[in-house]
Amino acid sequence: MEFKTLKQIFKQLFNLTLLSCISFTAFAQVILVDGYVRAMPPSVPNTAAYITLENHGPATRLIAVEAPFAKEAQLHTLIDEDGMIKMRQVDGFDIDSHGSLVLSEAGNHIMFLGLTAPLAEESKVDLTLTFSDGKQQVISLPVKKQANSAESEHHHHHH
Repeated sequence: MEFKTLKQIFKQLFNLTLLSCISFTAFAQVILVDGYVRAMPPSVPNTAAYITLENHGPATRLIAVEAPFAKEAQLHTLIDEDGMIKMRQVDGFDIDSHGSLVLSEAGNHIMFLGLTAPLAEESKVDLTLTFSDGKQQVISLPVKKQANSAESEHHHHHH
């Protein structure tokens, strides 16, 4: 008797979980897994964000980022030009269906130009991501000093 009720409870729980998963994916297909905005000294007017997104829907493309705290947000990639690592603005990053997009200090990233005010470390900032299908998504990122300084030191010299 007891075993049966437990089984029924589990079955209901399972159905409930399934339902909430389905409605959730319909709402947010691209999910922020991890990310942060780099805290810079107050004298530096630019900074960058590094995020990892997972796409649980059809293939899409991140085409724009809006940041209320900066004059401009750009999608950047790093290219190796004659042994010099240079940044180039790109018009988007493809995200495969059930794939992920990793924007890291060593590669693609979001660049913020002309910060309206220095970003306080440990604060949170909101960004609006725009995708090629017209969907927009607001993500909230913590502001922190870089994850590990040694490895990321080599390319953050913006002139």
